[in-house]
Amino acid sequence: MSELRQFLRCLPVFAGDMPDFDTSVAPERPEDLFVEWLTEAVAARVREPHAMTLSTLGVDDIPDARVLLLKNVDADGWQFASHRGSPKGLELEALSAAALTFLWREQGRQIRVRGRVVTAPPEECAADFLARSPVGRAEALAGRQSQPLHDRRQLVIAAEEAAERFAVEPDLVVDEWTLYTVRAQQVEFWQADKDRRHIRLQYLRDGETWQRHELWP
Repeated sequence: MSELRQFLRCLPVFAGDMPDFDTSVAPERPEDLFVEWLTEAVAARVREPHAMTLSTLGVDDIPDARVLLLKNVDADGWQFASHRGSPKGLELEALSAAALTFLWREQGRQIRVRGRVVTAPPEECAADFLARSPVGRAEALAGRQSQPLHDRRQLVIAAEEAAERFAVEPDLVVDEWTLYTVRAQQVEFWQADKDRRHIRLQYLRDGETWQRHELWP
């Protein structure tokens, strides 16, 4: 066994106190349980509990993933936003489906969301853009996400130019800014157990309702 393999095997897992998860009293809809868990994560001071991994299929047919922030969740689904010309925007244009993963390791909790992705109307995308911080709007205005950066001074200059433009046009909206919603077909809530008898509750969409059942760990 290599030194790194041994080192990894010795790292502790599920070190903290694990919350209870009684699946028999879980809400009928997954978004309601999600909000419950999110609220508990905030109360437990989990760092960035609204951070999630967005997984898509790359244009080269190889899976792609990155971490970004949740915008909202309601009966329609889980929302996030991005520049339409970014890699994830292009991937979603090619295949309007995605998966989301939330990991709250301090509580031994994980939530997985899978479904089709739809875009919001232009007015909702614009409202989301204008709600961003000045720095966030300036970054989006540059519109060069993931392109090669040969000199960091280019980044500074682009940010300064964007800030100057927003000072003159405070209501300026980047047309490519898009608000996406993952309309879940499947949602799974995973609660760790120190004895490895993990608790998994899966929601499967059935029209406008949901079917629930537990899964083997």
